[in-house]
Amino acid sequence: MGIFAYDFETTSVITPDRLFKAYAIDCDNLIPKVAPLAVECSKIIEGNGGPGTIKMITFREGSRFKYVKQRIDEIDNANFTYGYSLIESDAFTGTPEKITYEFKLVASPDGGSILKSICKYHTKGDQEIKESRIKSSKAKAARLFQAIEAYLLANPNVYN
Repeated sequence: MGIFAYDFETTSVITPDRLFKAYAIDCDNLIPKVAPLAVECSKIIEGNGGPGTIKMITFREGSRFKYVKQRIDEIDNANFTYGYSLIESDAFTGTPEKITYEFKLVASPDGGSILKSICKYHTKGDQEIKESRIKSSKAKAARLFQAIEAYLLANPNVYN
């Protein structure tokens, strides 16, 4: 098995505690609101929301893919860290075996946040991940983060 990794870092004017609540804790409710054209629903199908929990995200009809299942690997509310693995999807066409994401939010000097993230593609055998797929994944992650940030800016009393 090969592992191909990339880092992603971005900043926000939203505080780490508020952003963590939205991005990690309440993402099942929030993502369908901020990405309604892409995501139909997100729900827990096994577990209680902590490590080991399995979630299923269902995409809208007409989307290229139908679903993805993810497992929560780590969640630390005090240190604003969250890790999960995409473990099943109709998007997995031979590679990868799974994709893991780890992120940490830290306070920025201006009172906002810095999101530090790493994504690892775990491939089967010696298969490789194309650079275009990594660029596409980074762009999607950035758009989702921007949508969540825009929602929080428009709703200043949410997740306080």
